[in-house]
Amino acid sequence: MTRVIVHAGFHKTGTSSLQDYLGKHYHALLPWFTFYGTGDALHRSAVASRIFAKKPFPWRRRAVRRALRADLAALPDAEVIVLSREHYSGVMPGLRDWLGRVIPNFHRAAKPLAKLMISELRHRFGQDVEITFFYTTRKRGDWLASVHGHLLRVIELTDDFDSFATRFRPDMGPENEAGIMRRALAPIPVVTAALEDWGTSHCGPAGALLTLIGVPEDVQAALPPANIANAGHDPRTRDALLSLNREDLSKPALRERKDLLLKGH
Repeated sequence: MTRVIVHAGFHKTGTSSLQDYLGKHYHALLPWFTFYGTGDALHRSAVASRIFAKKPFPWRRRAVRRALRADLAALPDAEVIVLSREHYSGVMPGLRDWLGRVIPNFHRAAKPLAKLMISELRHRFGQDVEITFFYTTRKRGDWLASVHGHLLRVIELTDDFDSFATRFRPDMGPENEAGIMRRALAPIPVVTAALEDWGTSHCGPAGALLTLIGVPEDVQAALPPANIANAGHDPRTRDALLSLNREDLSKPALRERKDLLLKGH
């Protein structure tokens, strides 16, 4: 029987660190599982999921199903498989949908995407496939600050942090979103790991997943220590990005100014 663990997010909860670490140590961990993260193997389904989150039309849902079926069909059989793409929970809240509305949470897209994943995993590996959904989480305040900093860099966000935070319900954050997914996917197990608990461990956030799979502690200890991937910007840089976004600049000029700022010029 095949066991599949789907690490479906959430954005800005240590996902890049986890994916980078497991990708670097792919061969050393092959005796315990096969890992698929940020690469070509899951590209079609990740892109289709991201589009669906912004344009949740029935035909976009069907496109996700086709992409999942194609991606999963291309994976070799293995006893334990880990799929790690945060786009399986949609896109980062704070981005805008096709009508220009701020996307307020993960679960609006994450629930239908997870159910499509379950259906397609059963199609690929059989009805008795053992599926677990795994979500990394983060305290709401730190998570919102990280999302705000990221969006200041990648889009023309002009809200300061306090204004940005008011766009979200007080109970909206990765921990509560994981609880919503747990209830929505039952009886499929949903396991969470908080970045605050695992971020500074020997294997970083990946340690939570290695422990879930059952990789022996001595094997984990023998791996190199984790580095932080995709670290957020300091407050001074965030303030400078906000100021640039508020200037009347063309998109190319704004992109150039941001690139110079982030390169330290």
